[in-house]
Amino acid sequence: MRETINGADLRRMIISAAAAIEINKQALNELNVFPVPDGDTGTNMSMTINAAASDLRKTEDPDLEKASKVAASAMLRGARGNSGVILSLLFRGISKRLKGSEECDGVLWAQALQEGVDAAYKAVMKPAEGTILTVARLSAAKAADAARENNFIEFVHEAAIEEAVKALADTVNQNPVLKKAGVVDAGGKGWVVALEAMLSALQGEDVVLPENGAVTQTKQSADFSDFNTEDITFSYCTEFIISRENDHDPENLRAFLSELGDSLVLVDDDEIIKVHVHTNDPGKALTEALNYGSFVTVKIENMRLQHTEKVLSEQEVAPKIAKPEKPLGVVSVCAGAGLADVFQNLGVDQIISGGQTMNPSTQDILEAVNKVPAETVFVLPNNKNIIMAAQQVDALTPKTVVVIPSKTVPQGITAMLSFAPEGSVEENTAALTEALDTVDTMQITYAARNSDFDGYNIHEGDYLALCGSQLFGTSQDIRVLLKSLAEKVRDDGKEYITIYYGEDVKEKHAQKAADIFADICPNADVNLLSGGQPVYYYLISAE
Repeated sequence: MRETINGADLRRMIISAAAAIEINKQALNELNVFPVPDGDTGTNMSMTINAAASDLRKTEDPDLEKASKVAASAMLRGARGNSGVILSLLFRGISKRLKGSEECDGVLWAQALQEGVDAAYKAVMKPAEGTILTVARLSAAKAADAARENNFIEFVHEAAIEEAVKALADTVNQNPVLKKAGVVDAGGKGWVVALEAMLSALQGEDVVLPENGAVTQTKQSADFSDFNTEDITFSYCTEFIISRENDHDPENLRAFLSELGDSLVLVDDDEIIKVHVHTNDPGKALTEALNYGSFVTVKIENMRLQHTEKVLSEQEVAPKIAKPEKPLGVVSVCAGAGLADVFQNLGVDQIISGGQTMNPSTQDILEAVNKVPAETVFVLPNNKNIIMAAQQVDALTPKTVVVIPSKTVPQGITAMLSFAPEGSVEENTAALTEALDTVDTMQITYAARNSDFDGYNIHEGDYLALCGSQLFGTSQDIRVLLKSLAEKVRDDGKEYITIYYGEDVKEKHAQKAADIFADICPNADVNLLSGGQPVYYYLISAE
């Protein structure tokens, strides 16, 4: 039985977990209990952890700290959907606890698992029971109990798995939706799959993909852009990395350095602060920086003497970060050319293609934010499963990122109608957030599987009508659902109705849908637009 692990062991364990989740991703997707065709838990978890596997394969002979850090950083940037973000946070906590350790025994591993749980719970506003959080929390507690009995890591990890399996089985009883569907939580199952694969690697039986199995590659970017030094006002290009050793707010360092020079880029996370600044007094910059921790690296170049291309790190490739040309910008997520046109016409700077069936990653959102030539960038996720991924971006870019928690495309469009490019960040944050509650969202899609949900006996292929996140009705005749939704809109006294028809709907059929609303809601203004969205035949906005 293994007593401890090192960096190479952890590397193998995570790569093994990534392979196992990739192999099982479709089974995890199918555990999504809501019958609409958006089962994506397995896909999101696979893409997230395979971002780590990809980077770990490029990392030769890592020590324990480096292996955990590489994995956590890659997962944070590659995180997709709520399940992916939570998975990345579990490993981020593990990485924090393993910092500075060359080997990990059972006691330290139990502590690392608990640190991961703490990180995940801290990020979730209203954690519910019967989810991946429950499974991770109970398994970490069991690991701690086991570590007091035996400090061998294999013994502790086996105990964690045993409890995780029990906790997973009980999720069906903790969540009414799961109980009705008769399935366990998909995210919790994914965590069990990961833990079991890590144990297999620990025991010398690494999980590997089939020869034709494809692992999703996630592009890794560094934290800095290329800087233009043609017009030199400040002579010294000063770059350094600080190991954070106290709780001092990096924003105070940012404020100090902004008065000392220009071309300032400051990026921080829980462990380091990275700085680039052009200044005539690098000594003052370094002296102030020492108040936040000790230097890991320092580089100072005299730009008046050296006209070479800027290299921030020999191992890093810098992302392109657009220089601010305006105070405010907007990034929006949507799927469909018509919806993208709507957002762009309303002033959105960057569109991220994605949504219900393909949640963009934190990295995808980060790249879009960095392309916006604005100091502050608002992000409209337009899907509840993208909000957490979007919220991770602010820590990864020198730009200020404000996430407006829009859960639907109509909410995002309505928010943009309230956007004031010349207003303040605070005013726009309040206005866009308040606008979300002024619009009702209705959707018509199809059932991807047989299900018994909210009292409805659903058959695969049935049309489904949704109001907000609630199932409103089901029928084999889409006209029945359109009439029911129109009657609801009329009874609610809505005055403005916009119907976005999807890529699978012909214009003549969409016009008939609009006619139904116009007939039933004679006092409302009804507009019909081609959204081009997949999965959903109709997205309906009512205000």
